[in-house]
Amino acid sequence: MNAPSTHSRITGTGGFLPPRRLSNADMVALLAQRGVETSDDWIVERTGIRARHFVDDGVHASDLAVAAARRALEAARREAGEVDLIIVATSTPDMVFPSTAAIVQNKLGIAGCPAFDLQAVCSGFVYALTVADAMIRAGSARCALVIGAEVFSRLLDFDDRTTCVLFGDGAGAVVLEASPTPGIVASELHADGRHVGILCVPGTVAGGQVLGDPLLKMDGQAVFKLAVSALEGVARSVLAKAGCQASDIDWLIPHQANIRIMQSTARKLGLAPEKVVVTVGDHGNTSAASVPLALDVAVRDGRVCPGHRVMLEGVGGGFTWGAVLLDY
Repeated sequence: MNAPSTHSRITGTGGFLPPRRLSNADMVALLAQRGVETSDDWIVERTGIRARHFVDDGVHASDLAVAAARRALEAARREAGEVDLIIVATSTPDMVFPSTAAIVQNKLGIAGCPAFDLQAVCSGFVYALTVADAMIRAGSARCALVIGAEVFSRLLDFDDRTTCVLFGDGAGAVVLEASPTPGIVASELHADGRHVGILCVPGTVAGGQVLGDPLLKMDGQAVFKLAVSALEGVARSVLAKAGCQASDIDWLIPHQANIRIMQSTARKLGLAPEKVVVTVGDHGNTSAASVPLALDVAVRDGRVCPGHRVMLEGVGGGFTWGAVLLDY
């Protein structure tokens, strides 16, 4: 007799934003000190962003990750000691090494289970969730913490108004557990390294010095075009894998980068704006943290309920993109 198939299901979500909130008015004042002009209207019209959160000195990605993870564990009614896999999606690790996941493991007071970082920039959480699902289905884990955590404020060029107003810090997490019934229904990941230069931080550390430019660079128009096309394509492909139509989606939770990208993606999929979870206005682009943060908000405010079919989508530097269709 064949053993029953193992699937994975999200059993708890958590999110955390650092306390320091900067409204658009705060950013306007901050940039004015540097001779850089912008306005609340300019930011909102182009991005939908009204505020972002920045960490204080001495606060790291692992601190945000642990706070989000604890909330997810509480929601799942699990103890940290029950976790047997930790994956942290981040582009802003605490150190060159060891991994931020190993630091998170230590701060949670556990040891022994595999813990590693995954770097796919703003697609990181979707990548990490897909990897955790595969490991659970393979029998390598039964209770995983999948976390997206970023401190992008430390990568920003505050002389470039086209990028510095977009990003913020935060973390989101889910507990993903083995289940006899599918929670994650289908997923798909992609990358195209020909577009490395359109969104990058082209610096590195060598010989005790920073080589290259350690600040974020972005070609906004190129990113916008690729993002909308990639998100529509991967959503349709994942739906086809699952034997579903776009009309079967209860909620679309895309990477929270720009309201225009999200609206364009929903429009191309034929989804009503009311089916799109939008939180970018409250925290800006938090890279790998944005999808789990938005999912957590929608779960806690009652929009995403058990039985709902949810499409998660990420797109980011690399150029990377992917989607996960799940039953919550």
